[in-house]
Amino acid sequence: MLFLMSRASYYNKRMQVLSIRFCAISPEADNLVEFLGLGLGMPCVEKNLVESDPDSLKGGIFAAGDGSWIEVWKDGPQMPPGIMLQVIVDDADEMFATAKASGLSPRGPMISHGEKVYSIVAPGGLVMTFQSKIGE
Repeated sequence: MLFLMSRASYYNKRMQVLSIRFCAISPEADNLVEFLGLGLGMPCVEKNLVESDPDSLKGGIFAAGDGSWIEVWKDGPQMPPGIMLQVIVDDADEMFATAKASGLSPRGPMISHGEKVYSIVAPGGLVMTFQSKIGE
């Protein structure tokens, strides 16, 4: 266990987690937005999944500071129900290399909203992405 902790400390010095995003895609999205927004009083901004298409799926974004937020989307043909943890890092390519060197199987990259995004499934089935801004 100490070996893992010292190894993690080494990597923490090399990579920086800048923020996190929690994304829930659910047939109960409207109820979840109402629960978080009205029930708990969290400020919410409505957002279109495709910014230039007013008819696209709509979701709720709950800002959490420092670039972190909670996203809630209704499920649909390209959006299967599930939970995703998005980790925004200073260098997604470096995290990809670290994951590969550790025997993990990240996929990507893909480019989305000005970010380079890799995906991976964590133990227990949690879908994760790690991503960084392009050109920073």
